[in-house]
Amino acid sequence: MPLAATSPPSPTSSPTEITTLTEITTLLSLLLSSSLSTKHFSSRWQIIRSNLSSLSSHLAEITSLCSHNSLLISLLPNILSTLHLIETLVTKCTDESLTAGKLLTQSDLDIAINSLLKHVDDVDLLVRSGMLQQSTAIVLIEPESDSGLGELGFYVCDVFTRLQIGGIEFKDKAMESLIQVLRNDDKAGSVVAKEGNVRYLVSLLDCNVDECLREKAVLVVALLASACDESRKCVFEEGALGPLLRIIESNSVLLSERAVMVVEAITVDPDNAWAVLAYGGVSVLIDVCRYGSVVAQSHALGVISNVALIEEVRICLREEGGLGIVVTLLSSVQAKAANCIAVLASLDEDCRDLILQEKGLQALLQLLDEVSDLVVLEHVLRAIYSLSSLDSVKLLSLSSSFVIHLSEFIKLGNSVLQHLAVSLLADLSMMSERNKLDSAGCMSHLVKLMETVKPAGLQEMATESLVLLLTVKSNQNNLIRDDESVIRLVQMLDPKNDTVPKKFPLAVISAIMVGGSKGCRKKLVAAGACKYLQNLAEMEAEEYTKKYLEGIKCNITNPAYSRKEFSWIFLAVMEATFCMQAAY
Repeated sequence: MPLAATSPPSPTSSPTEITTLTEITTLLSLLLSSSLSTKHFSSRWQIIRSNLSSLSSHLAEITSLCSHNSLLISLLPNILSTLHLIETLVTKCTDESLTAGKLLTQSDLDIAINSLLKHVDDVDLLVRSGMLQQSTAIVLIEPESDSGLGELGFYVCDVFTRLQIGGIEFKDKAMESLIQVLRNDDKAGSVVAKEGNVRYLVSLLDCNVDECLREKAVLVVALLASACDESRKCVFEEGALGPLLRIIESNSVLLSERAVMVVEAITVDPDNAWAVLAYGGVSVLIDVCRYGSVVAQSHALGVISNVALIEEVRICLREEGGLGIVVTLLSSVQAKAANCIAVLASLDEDCRDLILQEKGLQALLQLLDEVSDLVVLEHVLRAIYSLSSLDSVKLLSLSSSFVIHLSEFIKLGNSVLQHLAVSLLADLSMMSERNKLDSAGCMSHLVKLMETVKPAGLQEMATESLVLLLTVKSNQNNLIRDDESVIRLVQMLDPKNDTVPKKFPLAVISAIMVGGSKGCRKKLVAAGACKYLQNLAEMEAEEYTKKYLEGIKCNITNPAYSRKEFSWIFLAVMEATFCMQAAY
């Protein structure tokens, strides 16, 4: 363990420390004896004597270690002050008449008990931490990022000891140390969750704590919540969510931003989402979205997206006007607002209807014209897709700029944008002929996407989009003039090509031939389509006959063996073959 000495080492305690320890030890012995003579508040004096005895035992152990320690030096004056208060109270409570006043004395006794309990806990922690065995004023240096877990764990224990026992200066330095180690070492979050007193750390989020210390405590909790699953779970289980929501409501912009960031990290775990509702956090989040800084608004939208799975959360958002606020944030917190709309609209029909009423779709379409960031565009397209309905499809189909955007995204090559754009294009059944012509440039890319196995459903959507565009005759001619696309389509018909279901290229070829010119048919025949279609016809006829005969033989009426199940491909193949042969 690397160490750094802040002053020359000394094997023995300083004279001041020895004097104070001696005075405390002497006074403890005296109080343990004299407190037996008290005549009032016997139950309280019993508690005091028990803790005086515990303190005496711990101090005896400290004396035997004979160590000079900066934390111990900071503790001893406070312990001595509490013992002098108890000495005064012994005198008061020995008096039969209790001339000092019963209520005042009772209050002083409670203060003394609380102080004494704190001293016992601090000294006990100091003894257990092993810090008294360290040489004079030596403090640990932050371990390197490649250090072992044992070394890091010892460092974390040391830091938390200083955080819990020391005065404001010690606590401040301990906080700085925690911040640095959590930022510099990926293992630190897990180690702090295991070795540190996270509950004490959470207690520093209280409004009565020094403001500077409280700010650092929020930052440390934020780092812990985002470090790993283990530390995030620990922060939640130690009760951080309630204090964080109260901090979000405070007047401090910095604290509010950090606190809502922690809540976002905590609610990444779906199991923690219910607690936001239990603490009344939905109203808090709506207020942040309404009045908070842009940073706070961004994190608040993240929290809403995380907890939206809970139906009661969505009900609160609808009833308190939260959905309209989310729509307005599309202009400032674009990605988070669009993602929030996508989540809410995909989960709840009532949310979808309200977002549409708030002109959310129009705002998304406007944003699509204004932004170029790919991440924002992905969220916007996802939100538009989630808002798709019978009413919205008409608006989307008639929007020339939207259709052109989809065509450009399909050509762009970004897989996420391609998938979303293809899915949306396939739904635009009301698209005008002009818009179909404007989208012709993406047809070759749609043919390529028909060969793409993942993600699931992309082949089908690409086929549907292509068939939709091919309802325009000029688009049929444009596609057939693209030799590479024709070759791809014909190769998809090859029975040996098992990556593409045959119904997809058959649908496209049928769309080309319906109303297509004689030249289109000749081009397909020349590319070898006729041979593959004949092979498919034979295979489909054989399969259909086999299943049909099996059904008769078993005397079973099975929908799976029906003509409807097997004949549609067979008839399509035969029709396509006939049309091609007729071209000659």
